[in-house]
Amino acid sequence: MPSALITGITGQDGLYLAELLVAKGYDVHGLIRGQNNPKLDLVRELLPTVTLHNGDLTDMSSLIRALRDSDPDEVYNLGAVSFVAYSWEQAALTTDVTAKGVLTLLESLRLHTGDDPSRVRFYQASSSEMFGKVQEVPQHERTLLWPRSPYGVAKVYGHYMTLNYRESYGMHASSGILFNHESPRRGPEFVTRKVSQAVARIHLGLQEEVVMGNLDAQRDWGFAGDYVEAMWLMLQQPAGDDYVIATGQTHSVREFVQAAFAHVGIEDWERHVRHDPRFMRPAEVDQLVGDAGKAREVLGWKPRVGFDELVRMMVDADIEAARSGW
Repeated sequence: MPSALITGITGQDGLYLAELLVAKGYDVHGLIRGQNNPKLDLVRELLPTVTLHNGDLTDMSSLIRALRDSDPDEVYNLGAVSFVAYSWEQAALTTDVTAKGVLTLLESLRLHTGDDPSRVRFYQASSSEMFGKVQEVPQHERTLLWPRSPYGVAKVYGHYMTLNYRESYGMHASSGILFNHESPRRGPEFVTRKVSQAVARIHLGLQEEVVMGNLDAQRDWGFAGDYVEAMWLMLQQPAGDDYVIATGQTHSVREFVQAAFAHVGIEDWERHVRHDPRFMRPAEVDQLVGDAGKAREVLGWKPRVGFDELVRMMVDADIEAARSGW
């Protein structure tokens, strides 16, 4: 039975990845930060066979202990301060966790593996936010990185540190440059879930409007459940590498809002949307769209869930949640 350790297991991607690995027969372990983690009960409910370890990406001793106790064949680093807007308010914390945390985990893994650094395969969750002020459209693995947020800068550090450990020590280390991927499990602070929750509540008469920032920003949105399969496929390859994971299609926030309202039969959606400049980014990323040709050719991966289906899935889940009083 192969084994895997997942940091960030309480997040959207961590939950989907853990479910995938359990279904494939893995002995799955997860790193939990803090004894009072609000999602601890959810993980135990959804994944009763997963073994949880207390640890922190900023604490090497806890990572070494978790590696020792789980003895994984694969390590997936999904842990991060992952909300982009928050990274301007907490730039130092974002750097400590999202950037330096990658180095701490890589170094812990190098010490754990000793003379055979390639025996444990490592996945780093890189991000399309690294492209920031995009230099070409679409973006691929060789596109110049130009991050426009503390979060994006931190992800660039982790991305290149992963590459450095691969080249310096021969580690089987891969980075997945994932473009925006959403689901009903996405946190409510993210714009897509903010919209799906608001549309569900407006549909049920529980609220009147949703307050938005930049409706013109364009993103390449896919389904998180599809994207975690790409993570797993990367670690099944003979050697580590970097891969863009994306749908290759771009939609504006405005289109997402319109599609969400249309799904519940509201065509005059503008009367329910109010703009507030407080929700604008200090430095905006205007358009992201990925070229996942390498992932198609090497991994045999392609997305299954399209944009419209994703929007419907999220709105329907939030309607059910609102009706249940969640």
